[in-house]
Amino acid sequence: MLATRSTTADPVPMVANCVAYHVDGTRIGDISLDEISDVLAKPDTFVWVGLVEPDEDLLEKLQEEFCLHDLAIEDAHNAHQRPKIEAYGDSLFIVAQTAQVVSGSIEFGETHIFVGKRYLVTVRHGASLSYAPARRSCEQSPDMLSFGSSYALYSVLDFIVDNFMPIVRSFKEDLQELEEDIFEDTFKRETIRRLYNLKKELVTLRLAIGPLQDILNQLTRMFPGLIRDEVRPYFRDVYDHAARINESTDTMREMLTAALSVNLSLVTVAQGEVVKRLAGWAALLAAPTLLTSWYGMNFAHMPELDKAWGYPAIIGFTALVCGGLFWLLRRAKWL
Repeated sequence: MLATRSTTADPVPMVANCVAYHVDGTRIGDISLDEISDVLAKPDTFVWVGLVEPDEDLLEKLQEEFCLHDLAIEDAHNAHQRPKIEAYGDSLFIVAQTAQVVSGSIEFGETHIFVGKRYLVTVRHGASLSYAPARRSCEQSPDMLSFGSSYALYSVLDFIVDNFMPIVRSFKEDLQELEEDIFEDTFKRETIRRLYNLKKELVTLRLAIGPLQDILNQLTRMFPGLIRDEVRPYFRDVYDHAARINESTDTMREMLTAALSVNLSLVTVAQGEVVKRLAGWAALLAAPTLLTSWYGMNFAHMPELDKAWGYPAIIGFTALVCGGLFWLLRRAKWL
């Protein structure tokens, strides 16, 4: 019977799969957790187990069946581990971060992997897709699956890295859309918010894929007792995919930084245009203000005020000065 986790909705199975294979790569069939030790007692078999957020009892059961190290089990209890690879005798413990698009936003999770000569155990936490497609792909190539847990590990890590690809493409599309908004005439606060959120998600993605490169690099060179030499070229291929994703995220981060700078510059220029126009109108209004202030002085003798042409002359002179200023400011593009 499969272990399940009780929720307010339907029970969620904590054991996604538990399958035994022959060393020639052919599938024997599903087995229960209690049968693992019996299957491993046969020298020509290996086991692939997939768990989803298991409880402590289930992890302790797996520790008993596979003789897993106490420190590795302790780390697997906690879902917030840094990406890493650790060797415990004749087994490996790997932590890889995963990413998934949920309701239009990127959510990150973890996968803990236990690898031995004749077993592979994956423990999914948080946002992570099922590894059933990777397992089916392996079963369709029994000649490759005959390499045992090494090839199964490659399939899981390749599946994790490949799932970053559509997220990176989505980031590129969002960035292109935001670039169009940046160069619009009107300032949009929402554009700045989206740029900031996109940059934050890119940083998180970089922190997920960067350490995974180190893990893959070690798998291509180290652990001769666990990683078959025939499988190492496949790990190098996954490493290349991870490196391309890493380079893409770095490039987009630089583009986002440039986009934020351009947007800030455009906003500053727009504000400068407004200030320049206000200064132009202020200068235009200063001329009649000066003349009216001049003739508002209460001197006893202002000869031109006694003339019949005095008032029209002042009006004409004021209009001439304002017209000249308007022409000059218009020519300087201040109005």
